[in-house]
Amino acid sequence: MTKTVTRLPVKTERVGKEALMTWAPFENLRRDIDRVFEDFYPGGFRFPFGRTGLDFDLPRSREMMTGMTLPVDFAETEKDYEVTADLPGMEEKDIEIKLVNNTLTIKGEKTEEKEEHEKDYYMSERSYGSFMRTMRVPEGVDMDKIEATLDKGVLTVRLPKTVEAQKAEKKVEVKAA
Repeated sequence: MTKTVTRLPVKTERVGKEALMTWAPFENLRRDIDRVFEDFYPGGFRFPFGRTGLDFDLPRSREMMTGMTLPVDFAETEKDYEVTADLPGMEEKDIEIKLVNNTLTIKGEKTEEKEEHEKDYYMSERSYGSFMRTMRVPEGVDMDKIEATLDKGVLTVRLPKTVEAQKAEKKVEVKAA
């Protein structure tokens, strides 16, 4: 059986810092509320505004507030970082991945329509939704070699480390006091 993997384009843009700094009057309030929930439910609790404790502190745009936040897995190996997201039923044309000023953005929209015509009934269902996830790219990533693939509804974005970043690991010896 031949494995079919679809490669997705990763767009790179350069934008000034002013564009990333959006006015967010309720950002401090949201952080305070999230902190309260974190105090009551340490660990894997999902915050009321769709963020987890692993999210990065980036201002949220109006577009992001209206859509869903995409849950992702973030893993590090010796040679790269890997971001994985489950996107069942989605196609590569529905997903956009951008890299702007060391910030990776994954967004998309899914629409689904279903109709059934039988002799004694008619059924029509529509569902749609958009998502967006933005995260900072760690230092030491080779920006020109980032690639994304979609395989059976699983999106994988590979962020390869530079040679220098792969060698940067240093073991620290623990000494008795």
